[in-house]
Amino acid sequence: MADDSDLRRDLLRRIEARRAAVQAFLRANRPRTRRRANLIILLTAISAIATAGPALGGQPFAENVQNLFGLQSDSYVWRILCLVALLVSVSGAVLTNISKSQDDVGRLGAAEAVNAELDGLSSLLEYGHMSVDDGVKLYQQYIAKVPFIEDVPGEGFGYGGPPPQRAGYYTPAPPAPGRYAPPPPGQAYRPPPPPPPRR
Repeated sequence: MADDSDLRRDLLRRIEARRAAVQAFLRANRPRTRRRANLIILLTAISAIATAGPALGGQPFAENVQNLFGLQSDSYVWRILCLVALLVSVSGAVLTNISKSQDDVGRLGAAEAVNAELDGLSSLLEYGHMSVDDGVKLYQQYIAKVPFIEDVPGEGFGYGGPPPQRAGYYTPAPPAPGRYAPPPPGQAYRPPPPPPPRR
C-alpha cells in the first residue's frame, strides 16, 4: 500500500493538473467575455445616440441632418435613424441573450474561485497542515463546481488520468520552475543519426 507521502505527492500532482486546466479555461474565455461585454455596451450606446437626436432636437434636428446630407425629405432622416436604432438594439439583445444562456460571467467567476481554492489546498497539503483524506474530500468538492472544465489534453495525470498501476505507484513531483521534467524510463532523447558522408 502506498504511504502517506506518496499519496500526498499524487494528490498534489492532480491538483496542479486541474489548476492548469482551470487557468487554460480562464485564459481562453476571459478575453472573449470581455469583448462581448464591451460590444454590448457599445451597441447600447449607439442605440441611445440614434434615438437621442430626434428625441431632444425634434424637427430642427431632422432639418439640419437633411441639409447636411442633402436629403430630399426629413422623413429619410427619421427612417434611417429608426433603422439604425432597430438594428443596433436587436444585435445588442441577441448578444446579451447569448451571454446569459452560456452563463459566461458565472462560469468565469466559478473558475476563478476554484483556482484560488485549489491554490490554497495545494499549499496546505504541501506544508503538511492537512491530512490526505481531508485534501481528497476538498479536492472533489472544488472540482465539482467546474464540471464544464476538462483536463488539459495530453496530460497523463489528474482527474480522469490513469489509475495507479501498482501499490506505491505515484506520479513524480513536478519539476522546479524553469526546469524540464526528466523523460519517462525508456523514452530518453536520442539524437538523430549523423548524415552520411559526402562522396
